[in-house]
Amino acid sequence: MVKAAPEPELQYQSAMASVHAKTQWSEGELAVQGLLRVPAQPNPTAHGLPVHYVGRVQAAPLVAVGALDTDARPWTSIWAGEPGFVRAIAPDVVGMRSLVDKANDPVAGVLFGDLADGEVYSDPNAASGGRPMSALAIDLETRDRVKLAGRLVAGVRSPGAGDEVGDVQLAMAVTESIGNCPKYLNKKGIRLHVPEPELVSDGLPLPAHALEILERADMFFMSTSDGRGDMDTNHRGGPPGLLRVASNGEGHAGVVLAYPEFSGNRLYSSLGNLHVNDKVGITIPDFGTGDVVYLTGTARLLVGETAARLLPRTKVAVRIEVTAAKLVKDGLPFRGEAGEFSPYNPPVRRLATEIAAGLGVAEGKGSQGIAVAVLKQREVLSPTITRYRFALQPPTGFPKGQAVGSWTVAQHATLDFSSELDAGYSHMRDDDPQSLNDDFVRTFTVSSQPALSSSNEGVANHGEMQITVRTNGPVTRLLRNWNLRAPLEIPVMGFGGGSLRIPSAADDAARPAVFVATGVGITPLLSQAGALLSAPQEAARPRLSVLWSLRKEDLPFAADEFKRTPGLGAVTRLYVSDLEAAAEGGSQVETDRENGPSVIVAGRLTKQSLLDAVGHQDGGLQAKFYICAGPAATKTITEWLVDQDIITESFNY
Repeated sequence: MVKAAPEPELQYQSAMASVHAKTQWSEGELAVQGLLRVPAQPNPTAHGLPVHYVGRVQAAPLVAVGALDTDARPWTSIWAGEPGFVRAIAPDVVGMRSLVDKANDPVAGVLFGDLADGEVYSDPNAASGGRPMSALAIDLETRDRVKLAGRLVAGVRSPGAGDEVGDVQLAMAVTESIGNCPKYLNKKGIRLHVPEPELVSDGLPLPAHALEILERADMFFMSTSDGRGDMDTNHRGGPPGLLRVASNGEGHAGVVLAYPEFSGNRLYSSLGNLHVNDKVGITIPDFGTGDVVYLTGTARLLVGETAARLLPRTKVAVRIEVTAAKLVKDGLPFRGEAGEFSPYNPPVRRLATEIAAGLGVAEGKGSQGIAVAVLKQREVLSPTITRYRFALQPPTGFPKGQAVGSWTVAQHATLDFSSELDAGYSHMRDDDPQSLNDDFVRTFTVSSQPALSSSNEGVANHGEMQITVRTNGPVTRLLRNWNLRAPLEIPVMGFGGGSLRIPSAADDAARPAVFVATGVGITPLLSQAGALLSAPQEAARPRLSVLWSLRKEDLPFAADEFKRTPGLGAVTRLYVSDLEAAAEGGSQVETDRENGPSVIVAGRLTKQSLLDAVGHQDGGLQAKFYICAGPAATKTITEWLVDQDIITESFNY
């Protein structure tokens, strides 16, 4: 383990820190605040480094550092040490000392690359100009961070134990600083590590390992500049997969990344810099391995519908064209052990190209949507499952006499509940942290049969649809508790999906179909089971088997569906998650001998259950499996059915 760094031995005059910080918002900050309609507010950024920030900076085991290369491109590095490795060494001056990868660390190269080991850099004019730099002192165990901006006063790179690593020491005159909130910081325990760096790649496109790091990353660090000498370094955090790869090629498309901007403090220092100067430097660490991806490029701020076209359900996004990159194995002087995720993390926002099948059938433009769903009826089927019936009406301004869009079997409807649930902006909301970035747009499988068979035709303006959902969030709680005597009108943004549609026997050479569902995952089958099982010609009916796992408390839901859909119970094996549920609840379902399930099994769905379904195929025909379950169950089931013909549908809309 690296020992605590002693106070840097560099000599400087404390008067060099008397740089006067700006007292007003920058041009870029004001522009972005205006673009996003932020009310006027005072700038909380402090001059220099106030005493109340000193302790927070010195407690941090990590610091992200930003600097500009000779082409004015920003780069970002991450340094580490025992608490105190970054410390105040004079009024408004911090010193820092860290072990670095001498050959590949971009900021060490920018600041000290033209110096021999042991040669000291000193800038007597730092107070009036000097080399700009920025830093973010960050403690991931306490979710604390303090941003610093200023100038390089002095520095030196010392020889290490080998050619690959060595110490850097520097003194930074702090012109301004600000403490940031703990949102989107996922906890990590940091321990120091002596790296053995290996440059894997220094070109584009990004190699496969770099893409894997990006896909796993729940945090990255970015540095920007206003083009006039002021810099900013900050982090972006969220769920793993926060940073998306829109393109990774050598040609015209090049390497393009994108990420959503979540609700923050609305100061917009980084975005303000990008508004006036599009250059950005990003570093993506792998805390578990010490591998790191260094990138620099140009960024474009996207707002409103432009952002949503790239990252659906996103109000503000950043699109980055990468111009240079490095992938370094074991390049970081620390390791991080994953801890608690931030309660403020929203779900991953995927690219429109990644979810092209999600909303592609009929998607409304703007906030109006393609129809208005009016809540008409609520049927409570179990303590947590409810069926809702909606009347579909045309939105305002819809051409008179034109049909409202419809859906096909196994599709979902996308509904916008924001007008009922969006509470507006808050900086923090500890009582409901998820609501800060919630757009209250939800997708629910339509559990009723389409009014028309053709996917190209609309239903009459007063058609109906049903959804059957579990109450587990703000939208479903709204529906469960709504007073039906008051109208509830929700825009329908579109219909999509449908990969779990089971072909008729005539369409698919009479191949047996096995539908595997957990809980409300049965809903894609409900909109098609009636037509499949009631085909007038027996030869046209698919050989359908249903394996359905659910809780004891949800057995009334199963009983109701068996009564509503004649023949469904006869092809269903019902798995109840505990023995007591099977013993007590089974009789509830089997009281209706005509419509009850063919078999009730005590316990969960097992691998052997699925293999039995494979083994009982008629006429040697291979069954096709349709799986609708949660992510963990889907992963397990698909592993059990290796080498089988499987269809699943992603619900990461």
